[in-house]
Amino acid sequence: MYQILFMPSIVKILRTVADPNRLRILLLLGGEELSVAELQEILVMGQSTISTHLAQLKQAGLVEDRRTGKSSLYSLTTSGGGGVLAQLFEQARQEIPETAADQSAMRSVVKKRQDKMRGFFDSVAGRLGRDYVPGRSWKGMAEALLRLMPPMVIADLGTGEGAFALLLAQQARQVIAVDASAKMIEVGRELAQRHGIENVDFRQGDMEELPIDDAAVELVFFSQSLHHALHPGRAVLEAWRILRPGGRIVILDLLKHRFEEAREIYADQWLGFSESELETMLEKAGFENVRGSVVHKEAEPPQFQTLLVVGEKLG
Repeated sequence: MYQILFMPSIVKILRTVADPNRLRILLLLGGEELSVAELQEILVMGQSTISTHLAQLKQAGLVEDRRTGKSSLYSLTTSGGGGVLAQLFEQARQEIPETAADQSAMRSVVKKRQDKMRGFFDSVAGRLGRDYVPGRSWKGMAEALLRLMPPMVIADLGTGEGAFALLLAQQARQVIAVDASAKMIEVGRELAQRHGIENVDFRQGDMEELPIDDAAVELVFFSQSLHHALHPGRAVLEAWRILRPGGRIVILDLLKHRFEEAREIYADQWLGFSESELETMLEKAGFENVRGSVVHKEAEPPQFQTLLVVGEKLG
């Protein structure tokens, strides 16, 4: 054991990681591949300083890089240091005061990267969508994804004429479709009957006082309906009530906007929601593992954006 510790490579490694800032870099790279620019943003250091630290860590065999586009991403090597440094890293997490802030900043940086990537693919999808591609359709994709869903009891809240409920019914054990409008419910029932769909139960009722028993469903959908609720928080609490433990909530709604005319044109009570508003709403109701993101932006004014937020009822 003592012979291993005094091998030249180990001495070099220990000398390299003796610098607290290099240790901070190693702790970050242990969780995520990062570029020099991203490390600059997290650590608030100059580019030359970061590059110098990375060069020394790379020379010691602790980090490696891979080219991606015009930049490089750095990560820990799989073999550098072996298990010798594991205890050192653990101790460093406790002793270096900036560690918690570094990890928080890293999560923000990675989220920006994901958002940028999502934006790129959105733009590509917009261009490709103007061209005809044989066999490609959003309905076909939706049908394929539906086949992957296990049969379950689903509540479609604010169902309108029931188009989404009828789509879900192909794979669901049962869909309970609720809407406040008696006329909408009537149209939905007629559509279901016309297409021979028997596992959709249309019920007239308010999202804030649902005609559904406690713990009766496994999945709740609000598909562009929550902004019609007078008290969205109460509707989310009702969703919690009707969900079984282990069930999930899915909200597709408008990102907060300033198109005031929507109140008159579409009878909207709310001009959309921010991501944090919906996430907080779900967490207050008791949902866990809550996560949200913008999944679509319309090209035409007023350029409505669609926000997707999901959560789980674990207890």
